[in-house]
Amino acid sequence: MLIKKRSGIEIPSSEITPEHIYASRRQFMKGATFVAAGSLLAACAPKGFNAAPQGAAPVSEDIDLTPGTVSTTTDELGDPINSYEDITTYNNYYEFSTDKDGPAKLSKNFPTSPWQVEVGGLVRNPGVYDIEDLRTKFDQEERIYRLRCVEAWSMVIPWMGFPLSKLLNEVEPTADAKFVRFETLYDPEVMPGQDSRWYDWPYVEGLRLDEAMNDLTLMATGLYGKDLLPQSGAPIRLVVPWKYGFKSIKSIVKIDLVEEMPTSLWMSAAPSEYGFYANVNPEVPHPRWSQASERRIGELGRRETLKFNGYEEQVAYLYDGMSLQANF
Repeated sequence: MLIKKRSGIEIPSSEITPEHIYASRRQFMKGATFVAAGSLLAACAPKGFNAAPQGAAPVSEDIDLTPGTVSTTTDELGDPINSYEDITTYNNYYEFSTDKDGPAKLSKNFPTSPWQVEVGGLVRNPGVYDIEDLRTKFDQEERIYRLRCVEAWSMVIPWMGFPLSKLLNEVEPTADAKFVRFETLYDPEVMPGQDSRWYDWPYVEGLRLDEAMNDLTLMATGLYGKDLLPQSGAPIRLVVPWKYGFKSIKSIVKIDLVEEMPTSLWMSAAPSEYGFYANVNPEVPHPRWSQASERRIGELGRRETLKFNGYEEQVAYLYDGMSLQANF
């Protein structure tokens, strides 16, 4: 069953790359080469989009509208969805590469079947789910969501998947369960980026239980009506649209209900830059750049960042009484 549920200035590469990687690249590239790389980054708007005045929606010439792949061309705000090419060739996936085009190139032989997801911890009905079981057991819905990266770029993506709450309701969290911990596959032989010693692999992320139960929180199994490609997090990933993209962990193999707040990979790697909540908040800058505006892939110029990525009405209640500055 398919349900449609839609509820200026380029940043330099020093601001969209983790600091230790940026520093090593500067040393390696030596001046002019670094400038050339920065120019390429600034010119990364995909082909097929016409320039538009700041704030106006650009017109895409290459959106994939193959029958059955997508039911609408915009999100609920009227912003056009990004093309299939945009979404599948401009990726952050450090398990494969720190370059945006690296994951698509290096993940071609990544095996996504067979695949199982173990769900356990503080639950009454732990289980191991085959990916095909998850695709058939829970109705797959189309969700047009904005994706806002902590690096201050964004896309509009037509996901396919099911609300995480449906899976959690089936396993029945106990009264002691307060958080949900997610874990990615660890296999350096097929994920070469996991050889990096900068990070504490495997990738771990977490949500508070009430965040996980929010209807917007999606377990994505596809996009554009097609199964996910490896570079997009195949065969199953988390999508939490009001949070920065790094919270949306990919290629999940384990989900545990736990009592204590999980320490995510990015919290471990750079605790002063990446907090547990990671809510999109234009009022709280990253230590190395502003979050007040963003660059939508396919647009020239910049647009204003929306609080909670534009989903404030659906999720602000989760943080009543909390300091969003202290809990970043």
